[in-house]
Amino acid sequence: MTSTLPRALFTAFALTTSLVAGLASAAHAQSTTRYDVKTINFDLWCQEQANLPPERCDKRTPEDEAQYEAYRDKVEKYEIPYLKDKQREVDFNTNILNHDPVDNPPDPTKTNEAPQTTPAH
Repeated sequence: MTSTLPRALFTAFALTTSLVAGLASAAHAQSTTRYDVKTINFDLWCQEQANLPPERCDKRTPEDEAQYEAYRDKVEKYEIPYLKDKQREVDFNTNILNHDPVDNPPDPTKTNEAPQTTPAH
């Protein structure tokens, strides 16, 4: 009896440790999601968005830099929530709409399970 108790405690401890490690890695994976934020560089902004002449863009005045930074901050403020919404939509489409067993029954050629057969009448 005394030798089984330490073994049971060790097993319980090992299972708990692996569970905690698994949850921590899942939380870490969710918190490190990177979104493909497209940032526009100063030269493109200057000529395309601000419609300033190339000579002025080459000077890169402090006022133009400040306007560019304000523009970039505004775009990034809205782009990350937009990208998160797009990712949620992709996840929903993948997990709910495309894996619906009623509308999209499992394809037996793509799974390891044996195909279900019905007896011949």
